Amino acid sequence: YKADQAFQLNSDKSPVAAYLDIDYIVKLCKENGVEGVHPGYGFLSENENFAAALEANGITFIGPTVDNLNQFGDKTSARELAIKMNVPVIAGSDDA
Repeated sequence: YKADQAFQLNSDKSPVAAYLDIDYIVKLCKENGVEGVHPGYGFLSENENFAAALEANGITFIGPTVDNLNQFGDKTSARELAIKMNVPVIAGSDDA
């Protein structure tokens, strides 16, 4: 499957900086009536700030929810949540 549309990112920035420019991407989405964004892999795909910015502007983040990204984006909080939910975890350091 292919994307319905693709847009040029900010060419005034380096490729990496353009891919990480949340404000510009949201602006681009709003200007073009984008309803949803699939972030692909890497860059902003696991960034809760990106997902939240899209959500705040009525644009669907096609991926994990903001809450999921917050909970599982940090290994310590993910492990604590797993323990709280009685999911077996391997032994580790509790004070690391």
